[in-house]
Amino acid sequence: MPFWKKMFNKKQAVYYPRAIVQGKPVETETIAKDLTKISTVSNSDVQAVLGDIAGVMHTRMSQGKSVHIKGLGYFRYVLDTTGMKSLDDFDFQKQVKAVRIEFIPERSKLSNGTYTRALVDSDELEWIELSPETKDTTPGGEDEDDNQSGNPLG
Repeated sequence: MPFWKKMFNKKQAVYYPRAIVQGKPVETETIAKDLTKISTVSNSDVQAVLGDIAGVMHTRMSQGKSVHIKGLGYFRYVLDTTGMKSLDDFDFQKQVKAVRIEFIPERSKLSNGTYTRALVDSDELEWIELSPETKDTTPGGEDEDDNQSGNPLG
């Protein structure tokens, strides 16, 4: 069951619900053990494959490809850049501020014509409200930068 809290956005002066991640992230070893329980693959085999997936994905994305992991979604490189008003001022190296990975969850079409995203089955999620006094236990602390936590998924 995922958690949420009422949060206040100082810039817009509005309250909004915010998903809260509790505790430490689930590590690769735990995911490997969970996958081992539902497959015929050993824990060490799962960990070996998961350990190599980042390098393989980087190699493919550095070739200008996106990577599709069936049932999970799509990954690709995207650029954070600044624009120039004139083509004469255009300089790729100076305009690129960062390279990021964009993840787009896989989606499937439902019988009513709408889509659902992988990893998000709204019918099965029961959201639990945390009181404002509940401390955020994620690395990096609580409410950094008005909605950005130190947790990469927070």
